[in-house]
Amino acid sequence: MRQIDVFFAPKAEPEVEATALGILGKIAAKPAVLEPFRSPVQTGEIRSCLGKLFDVHAEYERVAARDNSRIAEADLPQLWILSPTISDVMLAGFGAIPETENWVNGVYFLSPSLKAAIIAIHQLPRTPETLWLRVLGKGNVQKQAIAELRELPSDNFFRLSALELLYNLRTILEIRQDIDREDRELIMELSPLYLQRLEDATQRGIQEGIQEGIQRSQRLIVESMLQVKFGEIDEELAQIIEPLIKLESLDRARLIRQLERPQLLARFQPKNQTES
Repeated sequence: MRQIDVFFAPKAEPEVEATALGILGKIAAKPAVLEPFRSPVQTGEIRSCLGKLFDVHAEYERVAARDNSRIAEADLPQLWILSPTISDVMLAGFGAIPETENWVNGVYFLSPSLKAAIIAIHQLPRTPETLWLRVLGKGNVQKQAIAELRELPSDNFFRLSALELLYNLRTILEIRQDIDREDRELIMELSPLYLQRLEDATQRGIQEGIQEGIQRSQRLIVESMLQVKFGEIDEELAQIIEPLIKLESLDRARLIRQLERPQLLARFQPKNQTES
């Protein structure tokens, strides 16, 4: 099966109310395949996303057949393609129709049997219920969403989680060689915001929580950097994650950016292996 970006299946008893996440919570109320794009999605990419979705559906049906049961159409995952912008011509080419009665502007559904939708992030209304999708946009749309994120209470659970994910995105952008002007501006926007997040946590005196959050973020950052550079993290790469976490962030980014896989593995290989 081809690799999908995000597959989500809701818990029977979710930890938070879906309404707290607005449109994103509504999407996550049912099994979903999410394919977010940093740049405007292209025709071939939409076809590829549909192919991935059909692979997932086929797997669901194989499992059901093996268990001598049938999978209900409503239980099959829905595909959500998230694009910062998209043209009317491309939407028309896929027969995507706006759905504003039950959703909002910017949400387009393909034919019902395809179980797929496209979200044009730049068309979403500037409201709290769309914040968690607009933060995935680009340019002024994303800047506005980050500004709104900054204004949320410092102890807001979703605010803290979103900042960690955005900082992870910031690190990935830093090691890319083809970074554009908008992404450079995003890096500058996110750097002080993430530092403020840590400072706020310190002031609340939750040192243990801070440390756990930092360690979790550092691991996510290192894993993402390795995936960007080398693809899937195998057993060999997994063994050097902890040593990389212990390095200063700039040293870590420089090593991953400059060294090829054999050099990086050799640098952190245990002495008893190098001597044998």
